[in-house]
Amino acid sequence: MPDTTSSTELLEKRIGANWSHLTAARVLATRKKEELRDGLRGLDSADTSIVVSGSLARDEFTNGSDIDWTLLIDGEADPRHYDVAGKIRGVVDQIAGKPTGSEGTFSAMVFSHDLIHEIGGEDDTNRNTTRRLLLLLESTAVGREDAYQRVVRNILNRYLLEDRGFWKGSQYRVPRFLQNDFARYWRTMAVDFAYKLRRRSGKGWAIRNIKLRMSRKLIYVSGLLACYRCHMDYSPEEWQAIAQSPDRQKQVVDYFSEVFHATPIEIVSDVLLRYPHLDVAADKILGSYNAFLGILADDGQRNHLESLSEGHAEQDSLFQCARGLTHEYRDGLLAVFFDTRSGIDNLTKNYGVF
Repeated sequence: MPDTTSSTELLEKRIGANWSHLTAARVLATRKKEELRDGLRGLDSADTSIVVSGSLARDEFTNGSDIDWTLLIDGEADPRHYDVAGKIRGVVDQIAGKPTGSEGTFSAMVFSHDLIHEIGGEDDTNRNTTRRLLLLLESTAVGREDAYQRVVRNILNRYLLEDRGFWKGSQYRVPRFLQNDFARYWRTMAVDFAYKLRRRSGKGWAIRNIKLRMSRKLIYVSGLLACYRCHMDYSPEEWQAIAQSPDRQKQVVDYFSEVFHATPIEIVSDVLLRYPHLDVAADKILGSYNAFLGILADDGQRNHLESLSEGHAEQDSLFQCARGLTHEYRDGLLAVFFDTRSGIDNLTKNYGVF
């Protein structure tokens, strides 16, 4: 039988760590997704997929998590889609026990046209960008995957087909069009953090601050490393052969579809597994993230951070503890992204900075 041990588990074993909160979150996420598949059976079709994102798709689900979902439609518009979305909402609300966010980005019908065709420009709204990039970085279909797989592949086709430098003459085999959109999304999340706090009069400042520094940053980190992976996985000779192949587009879309099939934490762990000399940094990154999930999994600690105001945060011991985790996490990431021995530093200088 094939080895089903995850990259994160292999890394945990090699380091000799105990990331029990990561394991518990992954187990709970698997159970919740099975519940959703059973409850939503028959509500999807060849033209529609029920897609979850957020902590559930990242396999970081805790008892305090909500369930973000969309009815992804890749076909003819049908008035009955509205009724299907209502049925989905009823099932999800029963299983989740907690409503989704108030911005309306999730818990909705989403058509594939704008996700695929509106990349950049004034019609590519924050909401459209968020839906498109989270479809790549932290999503999974619960049930039929026909529409989901088509849309993901067509989005990747857009990014790769129109990236001239990716195919010709670049020293590094990194898809800059795609990577730039990940960078744009990360900066958008950071700016929207301030916008949402003002709109909500500061409510939830502490928990949102920690999430921005941990789980939201993880999304960007995984996207950046996923783009680096192509350079890491192919030698110049191998890449030249692919670039000159008549079916090069399909080969590379197949490759990136497989890369993005992994969760963000798995994408990070897969890269870290390649470089044992980065085990200290890996332990900082995964260890702090494990502790962060432990806070979210504890109802008392999570509720405390959700109600803590910015004015009281500096004197609050729990917030200061969580803040310390964000610093450890940051230091581990800096050690990886500016590591000279692996060559990741050159990729970061050329793509993460300039």
